Amino acid sequence: MNGMRIDKYLKVSRLTKRRETAKELCDDGDIFINGKTAKPMSEVAPGDELVLLLGKHKVTAKILVVKEFARKDEAKEMYEIIKDEIISRGGEDNGQPRD
Repeated sequence: MNGMRIDKYLKVSRLTKRRETAKELCDDGDIFINGKTAKPMSEVAPGDELVLLLGKHKVTAKILVVKEFARKDEAKEMYEIIKDEIISRGGEDNGQPRD
């Protein structure tokens, strides 16, 4: 198998717990494939770079393998974490002076 929908890949690889969660992240613009905003039906393949904005984490991962199913111990072999950063998501400080 060469490609797979991003929402399914995130569930199978256990980067997200549920496919619905992956879909919501895509709909919110929090998933990027090779620098482009992902839709739930966007295809991923080995070699693609993912950026996931998960709360205050910005996780960058490289896809190594695409599988229809993976056991928990196999799931971590499907990708390599390149970077895991703590980020500010904005909105906390709107630049207004405080009273």
